[in-house]
Amino acid sequence: MTDADAQYHAHIYFGPDEKQAAEDLRAKFIASQTPGSDPHILFVGHPTDGPAGPHPIPQYEIHYLKSALGGVTALIEESGLRALVHPLTLDDLADHTSLAHWIGEPIDLDVTVLDPPGVNQGIPRFGRADF
Repeated sequence: MTDADAQYHAHIYFGPDEKQAAEDLRAKFIASQTPGSDPHILFVGHPTDGPAGPHPIPQYEIHYLKSALGGVTALIEESGLRALVHPLTLDDLADHTSLAHWIGEPIDLDVTVLDPPGVNQGIPRFGRADF
């Protein structure tokens, strides 16, 4: 795997007053998955209604390759929403903390639910919509 093929996530957070902006941004990511578009966006998740995993507020995630990092970051910044952007490594805790980049105001995550180092379950299920 090349560095450009490294796997990344972005968690897009939203409150009730940001729901439409979050839906609009999600639609842009979904549109980028159409044939002939950006092949580097691999998965666009469904929004949660509340906390999920370490994420204490509604969010959805997108999975993409590092080669799409600049474009993904730019779209999130343009939306005005906050997001946690991180690589997928074998260390789930580091992915969500020391290796992560926040766009907008950070929020406190519940890191106690993350996989232990070396057992990141995000990698095997990467790109699948059944989790």
